[in-house]
Amino acid sequence: MSDYMFMLESHLSTDQFRVVTDMQKIAAQMGVSLYLTGGAMRDMLGGFPVRGLGFTVEASAAKFAKSAEKLGVSTVDTDDYLKVVNLKFPNGIMCEVRTARAEKFAKSGARPHISAATIHEDLRSRDFTINAIGLSLNKASLGLLIDPTNGMGDIERKELRAIHNYSFYDEPARMLRLIRFKVRLTYGIDERTKLQYDNAREAEMLTKLTPEALQFELRGMANEVNAHDLAVALEEEKLMPLYSDALTGAKLNTANLSKLQKARQLPPFGWDLKLNGLSLFLAVLLEKLNPKEKAQFFKAIALPKSDITAIDKLVAGAKKLERDLKSPKLQKASLLYQAITKAPGEQVLYLLVYSTQRIVQDRIRNFFQKHLPTSAEITDEMVAATGVAPGTPKFAKAKEEMIYTRLDARPKKVEPAPEPPPPPPMSGFARSSSLRARS
Repeated sequence: MSDYMFMLESHLSTDQFRVVTDMQKIAAQMGVSLYLTGGAMRDMLGGFPVRGLGFTVEASAAKFAKSAEKLGVSTVDTDDYLKVVNLKFPNGIMCEVRTARAEKFAKSGARPHISAATIHEDLRSRDFTINAIGLSLNKASLGLLIDPTNGMGDIERKELRAIHNYSFYDEPARMLRLIRFKVRLTYGIDERTKLQYDNAREAEMLTKLTPEALQFELRGMANEVNAHDLAVALEEEKLMPLYSDALTGAKLNTANLSKLQKARQLPPFGWDLKLNGLSLFLAVLLEKLNPKEKAQFFKAIALPKSDITAIDKLVAGAKKLERDLKSPKLQKASLLYQAITKAPGEQVLYLLVYSTQRIVQDRIRNFFQKHLPTSAEITDEMVAATGVAPGTPKFAKAKEEMIYTRLDARPKKVEPAPEPPPPPPMSGFARSSSLRARS
């Protein structure tokens, strides 16, 4: 195994690495070249937790998705124009598969002309060097790092560098993305890239942003953990008016965005909260806007009605969850664990921001800080040792029962160690001898 494959395995969860293995099997059966690319490579090489898996194939992503169905993989959505498919594996892991492609922009802000390409051409077409690194998952070159723009060097320097001189002219939305990555990674911006950014802003390239491009970038922002820091950075860069002129000053909900940021940081990494990040982010971000201002915001980004109604459903659902979490019936740890794991993640975090009930706040924090670590003590190996076949509904049920038992087990009381007996009193002769010895 190459050093990079070893590094990859050590950075991924068991379920994530199983997806990588399954993807290799599918590619081998199809006889196509497969590479791990994008954010997964950036996070792994930068020492960050790998948030999502992205793959590039030198073949049709749609045909690849069809072959993946044989392993029980489902297609979540497809972008035929950009040749991108989002897949969901039976273990719940989501990943993106894209056809290796070259992009050419006829005019600024327009959709690019897409053509099939090699992996090297694909990587050179991306936004920033840190996102333009690939890892071969093919048998003949397994673990080979492909880095045509020296993104590895920029990761070591902790620097953001655009690949092309006209990167922000071709796709103005990259200016928003630059600030998002700057906040998330705490990287600096390369001097030339900063000059390109300033020139593009002076040339008013941001006016060419389409509602769809703004919506796409907003979805990326909504999934960021550092919601407050990102909002403040966007305000400082005077980028918030792209979404709404009202999102400035006192109407930028920084106090509750700060609470949201702390709430997003509470769950341990890797725990699947089943989170609708967009509805949660917008519920907090738009809290101080009046109905007219909210309507203008939604129109500016062409937000689908389903995403708008999801915000109202979040608030209503969170109120019901708050009532449930106050119940005396949830004193048992296993019952509280079940109630929170079955609830939508955005409702749980919403209550951390807005609930005024101390018992609700305490129970949610206990769930994240005590019950989740305890549940992680029950491993698949422990369940398999009972003789239940892994991957079956019976296995999942057995693991749940073992977790509930562990959660409700009372910790053993540790008896305090007995105090040593006092030393015997010294005789008069011993005391006088002791005094002479000291003098």
